[in-house]
Amino acid sequence: MKRFLLRIWRRLPLWMHILAARIVRPKFRVAVAAMMFDENGRILLFKHTYRKFEWGIPAGSLEYDERPEDAIVREMFEETGMKIQVERLILAESSKDDHHVSLIYLCRIADGVFRESDEISEVKYFDVNDLPPMLFAEKELIKRVAKNWTLNT
Repeated sequence: MKRFLLRIWRRLPLWMHILAARIVRPKFRVAVAAMMFDENGRILLFKHTYRKFEWGIPAGSLEYDERPEDAIVREMFEETGMKIQVERLILAESSKDDHHVSLIYLCRIADGVFRESDEISEVKYFDVNDLPPMLFAEKELIKRVAKNWTLNT
C-alpha cells in the first residue's frame, strides 16, 4: 500500500506537495524581536496600544517567504517609521506550548524619527534594573540578554 501511495505522490504536481505538507505538518509561528541598547546600556522599549502590559520589546511575525532579518526591519518601520540595522542574532528559543519560535536580534537605530502608529504610542529607553510594568517573561529575557550584552561589548 505504501509503495502505491508513493507512486501516486510522485505524480502529483509540486503545489499539491506543498499544500499537503502545510496541512499535515504542525504549524509554528516564527516571531522576531529587536533589542536595542543605548551607550549607557539602557534598552529601548515600545508602549503597545493593544497589550494589557503596554511596555515591551518590539516584535512581530514573519510573513510568508520573508527572511527573519527583513521581518524585524519591516515591523520596526511599519510600527514606528524608524529604520534599524540588524547587528546579529542573539537568541533563538522555541516553545512547544505556544507553537512558536522566537528569534531575537541585537539591533541599532539607523535612521528616522519615531512616529506614533495604531500599535505603538511611545518609545523610551529604560534602565534594565528599573523596567516598567511588563510581561514577566519579557522582563526576564531583557535582564538575561542585557547581562550578556554588557559582558560582550
